[in-house]
Amino acid sequence: MCLLAAVNQLGFGAVVPVLPLYARSFGVSTSAIGLSIGVYGLARMLVSAPAAQISDRLGRRHALALGGLVTALGNLWCGLAGSYPEFVLARFLAGAGAGLIVTTGQIVLADITTPERRGRVMAIYQGVFIFAAGIGPLPGGLLAEYGGLAAPFAAYSVAGVLAGVLAWAAVGETREAGGGAHAASRPSLASQVRVLAGHRGFALVCLVSLVNAAARTGGLFNIVPLVGSGLGLTVAAIGFAMAMGSVMGLLVAYPSGMLVDHFGRKAVIAPATVITGASMLLFCVAPSFAWFVAASLVWGVASGIGGAAPATYAADSAPRGMNATTMSMFRMVGDAGYVAGPLVLGLAADLYGAQAALIGVAALLAATGAGFAALAPETYRGRGR
Repeated sequence: MCLLAAVNQLGFGAVVPVLPLYARSFGVSTSAIGLSIGVYGLARMLVSAPAAQISDRLGRRHALALGGLVTALGNLWCGLAGSYPEFVLARFLAGAGAGLIVTTGQIVLADITTPERRGRVMAIYQGVFIFAAGIGPLPGGLLAEYGGLAAPFAAYSVAGVLAGVLAWAAVGETREAGGGAHAASRPSLASQVRVLAGHRGFALVCLVSLVNAAARTGGLFNIVPLVGSGLGLTVAAIGFAMAMGSVMGLLVAYPSGMLVDHFGRKAVIAPATVITGASMLLFCVAPSFAWFVAASLVWGVASGIGGAAPATYAADSAPRGMNATTMSMFRMVGDAGYVAGPLVLGLAADLYGAQAALIGVAALLAATGAGFAALAPETYRGRGR
């Protein structure tokens, strides 16, 4: 599963540096370029529930292999698109393929892990996921420079095929391990969703995922660069600071899994969410480049520590036979934050200023972390408690 995720995310990262330029080549506005980015997340969100149904009815391997095939077709279409509307449709198809792989990947991990080691397994998977996506822009940029702007999309198409082949040939079927083999006795999707909606802890961890995703795409990706620009920092300096945060997040990924397994889920999720909010405040008050880097490092540590913990908690919360629906609903809510974050915080920045928007998201993160600490039941107390 880690190898499959690495192949898929390497392709995803490869298109990141050329996506705005490729969209601009159709002669569209900046907001239209944003649409080509946002539609990818929208597709991932919408495909979460179908991914669960395919995983339960046909099996995890079928869903993963189908995701690889759809990813390949979508990105091949992106590279061949002759107009901007066609490109947006192709991006939606590519996002749907990615959604099948990402959602089913977490379902498989929920199937094969026990509570005692789930945090570390999720952390390893997340670390591979982050590293592959982070290193992808390097080969993607080289491909674009020597092969043209469409070349990274062709590479992602090849990566999609490889991911599908790996899923079919190398990933064992885990549906029975996750209790999803007996379709006749499994409740309907609507019944499963009602059960999960009534689970207080699951609802709260979905809220944590939603707010963190919105803070990442809306705060870190959209607003923080504006704050850095207000300090007089160059684009390169802002990029360096954010890259340092990502590296720090990668370094603490596995230790965070150890913490989750040793001390329990709440002991990691609640503080990490509050500290993420504190990093947003640090960006607001940073008077210099050094402080801006420090804020990015704090964000990296908090996001790295809290990255795998919510998914671990969600997997713990899955009733018997409902791993697929549980993890797909968790992914869907998180992806909703990825889509809504840039829109909501961008509007807030337009109305009240960039710093006010960051203060608002910081307060929301702190309130979410505190609420989770006070109201969410612990799903696994760990050996250290």
